[in-house]
This record gives sequence, structure tokens and C-alpha cells, in this order.
Amino acid sequence: MIGAGLSSLYSACYLAKKGHQVIVYDKNNMPGGRSQFFESDGFTFDMGPSWYWMPDVIDRMFDELGEKRTDYFKITRLNPAYQVFWNDRTSTNIPSNHEELISLFDAFEKDGGKKLQSFLDDAKVKYDIAMSSFVENPGIKLNELLKFSILKDALKLDVFKSVEKDVENRFNSLKARDILNFPVLFLGERPSKIPAMYTLMNYADLQLGTWYPEGGMNSIAQALEKIAKDNGATFQYGTTVDEIQAKNGAVSGLKVNGKIEEFDRVIAGADYNHVEQQLLPKQYRRYDENYWDKRKMAPSSLIFYIGVNNRIAKLEHHNLFFDERLEDHGKEIYDDPKWPTKPLFYVSATSKTDQNVAPEGCENLMILIPLATELDDTDEMREKYFNIIMERMEMHCDQDIRKHVIYNNSFCINDFKTEYNSYKGNAYGLANTLRQTANLKPKIKSKLENLYFCGQLTVPGPGIPPALISGKIAAKQLITEL
Repeated sequence: MIGAGLSSLYSACYLAKKGHQVIVYDKNNMPGGRSQFFESDGFTFDMGPSWYWMPDVIDRMFDELGEKRTDYFKITRLNPAYQVFWNDRTSTNIPSNHEELISLFDAFEKDGGKKLQSFLDDAKVKYDIAMSSFVENPGIKLNELLKFSILKDALKLDVFKSVEKDVENRFNSLKARDILNFPVLFLGERPSKIPAMYTLMNYADLQLGTWYPEGGMNSIAQALEKIAKDNGATFQYGTTVDEIQAKNGAVSGLKVNGKIEEFDRVIAGADYNHVEQQLLPKQYRRYDENYWDKRKMAPSSLIFYIGVNNRIAKLEHHNLFFDERLEDHGKEIYDDPKWPTKPLFYVSATSKTDQNVAPEGCENLMILIPLATELDDTDEMREKYFNIIMERMEMHCDQDIRKHVIYNNSFCINDFKTEYNSYKGNAYGLANTLRQTANLKPKIKSKLENLYFCGQLTVPGPGIPPALISGKIAAKQLITEL
């Protein structure tokens, strides 16, 4: 295995459980890939994913390994799920209780709750269809999509209508629209260009809930690493795979830290573009540089990890600052890529839920601004945006925050490239547009007969549940071809 991200970890578990000898290499020093964590000055920060959604899917993935997620970590449903700050200096808490949620949308507009219920009923249909008919397809052959039952289900997914159009047709309230457009913000396009089938994310958000795993988001990776190790897999961290060697149309070995290691089969969970364009001999690449350059990428991010020696009363665990226009920020990510003029941003304060992540009386904040990829990432720009968002946070929270900052670190486009070999510095993989969905994503199967890919640049896409499923798909394909 190349990489120890969530997709690779699940592949390692699946294969080790089937009795295969598995070795996992990763250039970093812990499992998890983008879901690593770090500790500094008494603070603990999740580095990447911070939203625990689709608990049913994650539990099922553990069940399919013959394991119980509850044996490794507990999860707590957050209430409120998150808070939204608006430009009128008000804020809205999104309740976990369904009746309260319906009442909230009734407050937004006449019959808002009734409209929301109808919207969520349709979103559930899409969620159920996607999870049962599409999400585990390997995307290798066209006939995967040509079965009558799948074609019939596909008609219910609204693939030719946009999320924005679906929401606008139902709701008049701008606040209701923003809340329902929010989940697709990181899917790689504006809501006007993301297929309406992705309103299934609203069902995951508002119906299945937002949760927090005991010990932080890296708990998933730690659990999978333990399962894999308990079944004989070995892990070598701080190890660089320099080259994939091939002979007679098949992988013959990997050059690892300058030494050749022989393998029968290889699954690459590291960045797909990096593996194919940098590690594979040119004649064995399925795609060329022109193909990759034409892919529509999901955003990158500027992330700040902030330790504050004071409590911030008006923050919840998850906070969305929608006090500027979503549409304007989206255009500056996707249509006219530039550093955003008036960025929206997200703040995670896990210290609101977990007392172990910050010293007593302190807060740990992870602050994220979605950005276009390939921007000029400089210290000066990072400092500029730190002050922009701090000024707005202080205004909405009615509290001086900057003078209480005792730890400040950042992570941006250059770091995504350095730490994860991320193509163009993306944070969330390929955009989930219609032309980059299912079989139209980069294939999980290499031109080499014994090399497979998993992760966010192939099926089914970015996010924690899709990453786990991607690892399963790759492992199952490997076993099938054995």
C-alpha cells in the first residue's frame, strides 16, 4: 500500500482480514493522511476533516470488517449541529431535534417547515439510492450503469438539475437557501453547477446529524490501523516510495527509500496524480498531463490552528460565517480564481465538546477559508487573511480574540503540496460535476494489471465515508482479479 490515509487503511484492513500479507508505506509519521492531528503548547488540533457525517455508513464499514466501531471509539451527536453567523449580526443554531428544525424553517418563511420536510424526503430517496446502487461501483465498465434497476434509480437523482435550482424552486428565504446550499460548498463547484442529486448531503446533514468522535477525528484512522495490525499488516512511517517499477505490463516492485521491494499487487492511496505522473514509467500512465490539467478541482484551503487563552462564549463546536455572499466567494474560487475579496469561513472549536484538546479555560480553534487552487501562497497573504477573519469573528462574538492568541499556525496550498503531494494544492479532490462523476472519474485500475488506486481522486469521491468506500472498492477489485 502506498499511503496510510483512510482509503488505504480500509484497504489494508479488508485485505489483511482475508489473509493477505499487507505492508503500508507513508511519508508522514502517523496514520490518517489528511485526517492527522498534532499537539502543541497543550492544544490538540485535527488537521483536516472535522465533520463526522453519515454515521450509518461508517458503522457499516466497520461491520463489514467483522468489527464494531463502538469497540474503538464512541460518538456524540452535537446539538446544535452547527451555528451560522449572518451579515445582519444575528446567528442561527441548527438544532439536532427534527421538530425544532421544522420550527426553525417555519420562522424563515411561510410553510418553511413543510417545504423542508418535502425537500428532506426527496433527499433521503437520493441518499438511499446512491448508497445502495451507485457508491460502491468500481467505475471500470459502462455496463455497471446500464442495468435496468440502476437506470430506473438514476432518473430519481435529478442529475440534470442543479442544487441551487432545486433549492430556489422550493424556498424564498435567503437564510434557508444558504443553509441548504452549504453542504456542497466543498464539492468543487458553485451550487448552480453541482447536480441536484447531491442534495443527499442535506439528508446527511439535517437528518442523520453531525457527530463528534471521542478522541477527535483521527480516532477513525487509529481504529483502522489497529484492526489492520491485529490481522498481520505492518506499517512503515516516515518512508518515501520513490518509484513504481514495472515489467511485462505489471508492477514488479517499489523503490522505497532507495531500496527495491518486490510485491505481487499494489494499491496506491496517495495522491493519484502524484503516483501516476511521478512514480510510474511514462508508458504505463493511463492519463497524460493535459488530461490532469483539464480536470476541475475542488477547492484548496487556508487553515489556521489557533490556541486562545480565553473562552469564546458565542462560538459553538462548528461555526459557519456566512456574513458575506456565498455566490461572490464561489465565483472567486471557481470562475475567476483569486484570493477572495470577502471570504466566507468556518471555525471549529472542539474545546466546546472535548475538554482534553485545550488547557483549562482555553479554546482551540481550527479556522478554514475555502480557496481556489494554485494561488500564490505567501506568508504575507496568510497574515492578511488572518486579520480579516479575526476582525469579523471579534465583531460577531463581541469579544477581543487576537490579544488572547497564544498559539498560531497555518496550513495552505504550499503545505498541501508538500505534505500530501496534492495536485495543484487541492484539499478536496476532484469537483463533483456531472462530467466527473462515477465512471467519468480517474479509474481505480491502472494500465498495469496489478496496480489499483483509491482515495479522493477516484471513485466515489472526497469525504470520510467515500474514502472508506474507495478503499473497499480497490481491495475487492484486487481480490476479484486474483
